[in-house]
Amino acid sequence: MFNSYVSNTLEYDPKLCINCGMCSTVCPHGVFMTDGNVAQLVNPGACMECGACQINCPTKAIKVDSGVGCASAMMRAAIRGQKEATCDGGSCCDPGPVVLQIGEKED
Repeated sequence: MFNSYVSNTLEYDPKLCINCGMCSTVCPHGVFMTDGNVAQLVNPGACMECGACQINCPTKAIKVDSGVGCASAMMRAAIRGQKEATCDGGSCCDPGPVVLQIGEKED
């Protein structure tokens, strides 16, 4: 089984970075820091694979398989208004996309 505390799917190519700062702005765990000409990968082990950095990188310097672990369960719990996210590595981590219309509440 994949253990995100030992490794994760985060890949960063500093040659593509334009130092826009978006990765460090959107990362909830301080994985990136803007410094000098390119962003620095300062804490790669803290990556929870949420995908925010990849989505917001205009040059596609960052790749990560978002939704592969418990980060996905945490985001789904937040979207659904649940107080607690639980994940045993099973179907809760990949139940498919959650799509809600504005004003719609999920049961």
